[in-house]
Order: sequence, then structure tokens, then C-alpha cells
Amino acid sequence: MTQHVVICAGESSGDALGAGLVHELSALEPGLRYSGMGGTQMRAAGVDTLIDVSELAVVGLVDVLVNYPRLRRLFRRMSRHLETERPDLLVLVDYVEFNLRLAAHARRLGIRVLFYVSPQLWAWRSGRIKRIRRCVDAMAVLFPFETEVYETAGVPVRYVGNPLVDRVQPPQTPIRETLDLLPETRLVGLLPGSRSGELKRHWPMLVDTVRRIHAAHPDVRFVVSMAPGVTTDRLTELAAWDDLPLQFVGGDTQTHSLMAGADLLLIASGTATLEAGLLQAPMLVFYRMGAVSHAVFSRLVRLENIALVNIVGGERLVPEYLQEDASPERLARDAMSLLTHPEERLAMRERLARVRERLGDGGADRRVAEMAQELLQHGHLLTSRHPGTT
Repeated sequence: MTQHVVICAGESSGDALGAGLVHELSALEPGLRYSGMGGTQMRAAGVDTLIDVSELAVVGLVDVLVNYPRLRRLFRRMSRHLETERPDLLVLVDYVEFNLRLAAHARRLGIRVLFYVSPQLWAWRSGRIKRIRRCVDAMAVLFPFETEVYETAGVPVRYVGNPLVDRVQPPQTPIRETLDLLPETRLVGLLPGSRSGELKRHWPMLVDTVRRIHAAHPDVRFVVSMAPGVTTDRLTELAAWDDLPLQFVGGDTQTHSLMAGADLLLIASGTATLEAGLLQAPMLVFYRMGAVSHAVFSRLVRLENIALVNIVGGERLVPEYLQEDASPERLARDAMSLLTHPEERLAMRERLARVRERLGDGGADRRVAEMAQELLQHGHLLTSRHPGTT
């Protein structure tokens, strides 16, 4: 009888992780059937998606509350799918609150659960480890320091490494060649984020920032990386830019080319900062959230750095601008300073070299696929730590 794997991702970064896992697991275990929730990459990998990630993209407490009825309907749809299909394995990719609830439902149904990408228990709400212990059969973590938390709590865990190490490589076609830019043209990349709430708060601010830089340096070119599902029509609704020299690119290949070729990035905090760090791209990291979400967040989070690139680096490798500090005035001022001081950008590139060193070797997709295979064949992990990891 064909074994069935349900895999659930809630945003574009999880869609990429889910697709990589499916590719590797299909090679290890041909003939598996896949369904769940995801995006274009998971569908291309052979997953029958009941729910698209575009229906799930919310961020912050207020966004969750506003969208709660819709999220509840989507949760019920996935719950009914589990009840009807009774899959051999449920793989949950990030999207923590939704997926932990789904894990609890799967446990009640007797379905084995693999959770891929640990919640940041080391940053906030460490009490969630009790929920995880009750409803997760195995946890795949991206950073080696995360294993101790789960081992102490008695949760089977394996450090699989970070899949970005394999996916983020210097581009074959430089962005300047693609856009027909002269070598001496200064280029600034803009990455406003992917979720609706992020775009609302970030895009108007970035347009104002660009306007200020353009007024002082009209020769600077600006290129916007658009995440899956983001369109120029949507951005136009939020802020107009007719008078500004903006160009737009999309997809991982063009985005990584932009990261590698830009003189400077203005980038929303998230996984993209780690991708940019792997390409040693000078950057200013910003983030704005709603007032209520920020009030809750600031009380719960216990981190000196928020950007993943700084957390992995172990120190403030690049500047961070949060809430009121993420203003067009400050971003434009500091961006112009870096654009006119190439030696400072070079120093930042040199500091960022440690990001790839700290993330170690590639092969994360294969390792998490091996975990899924063990759960399918044996019902548990054969070992906690992956051979060769520490």
C-alpha cells in the first residue's frame, strides 16, 4: 500500500524547505504520495496542495486577530484532511502556532509528526517546549545550539544543518549584466518582505527612503526584489514611485544575483538577511510591526539582535533599525554614508564571511529526508544526532 505524507508550510520560505525535503525523500522512498499546504515550489515537487501559502501569510498579533476566522477555517480544512486520510507521517515546516495546533490534532489521531525548523525557544516563549514534547515525534533543527534545548526536554532531535548553505551560491549571471548597468553604477537593492502586513508598513517607508537618496545621488539605481505573490500593482496601491528609478526582479535566482551584485541592500528582517549574509552583501536591516504586536514582542523577547544574520554571526555584523528607528531619515542617511565610503562596505563584507563558516556544510534537505524515512519505516529516529554533527 502506498504510504502517504502530509506536509504543511505556511509561507514562501517554508514552501522552499518543503520542496527540498520532498525532492530528497522521493529519491530515498520512491512512490510516496504527498499532500498538504504549500506554494508553487511544493506543487512542482509533486505535493497536492489543498491550501496555498498566500492564504496563510500574516504577521504580528493584530494581523492574526484580524485574520483569525479565515485561519480557523483553514485549520479545520487541514484537520479534516488528516482525519480522512490518516497519513503515515505529518511533516510541519515552521509556521509555528498554526502547525503546533495541527501537531496536537495529529497526535490525537495517532499520526507521527516531524517538525522541521525549531521555534526560537532560545529567544522567547521557552515554555512551548512542553507542547512540543506532547505532540511531536521528532524535531529537525537548523542550528547546532538548538539541540541541547530539546535533548534536555526529552524530545528526539537532530541537527540537520541549514538548507540555505546549498541554495545560496554566487550567481552565474551578474545582476549588472542582466540590467545592463555600467560597473561604476551604484546599485541599491530593496527587499521589503513578503507578507501583507510587512508590505503595508515597509513599502511606503522604503519609497520615501529612496526618494531622499535619489535627491542627493541621482545616479544611484534601485532594484526591488519581489517575493512570490507580491506584484507591482499591489505595491502601487501602497505607495507610488513614478518619479523614481526603480526596477523589479523576482525569484530566488534574480534575488540572489541582486544580493551578490548590489553595493548595498535595504532589507526587511527575516530569512532573507541570512541569504544576503551568505553572499556577504552589505546591508541595513529594518523591521516595523504593529504597535500592539511590538508591545507584546518587546516584553517577551530576550535577544540583543533581531536579524538572523546577526544572531548566527554572534554579534552585530550589520546595523538593525526597529520600529521608530526604521525611519526614512535614518535609513537614507546611513545608506548614503555607506554608498560614499566603500571601505566601510568592504569591512562589512569581511565580517559577514563568518556566516557561511558558522552554518557549516550543506546537505540539510537530505538529512531531514532521512529523518522522515526513519519515521516512516521504524516509527522513531534511529539516533538523535546526525552522524558527523556536533
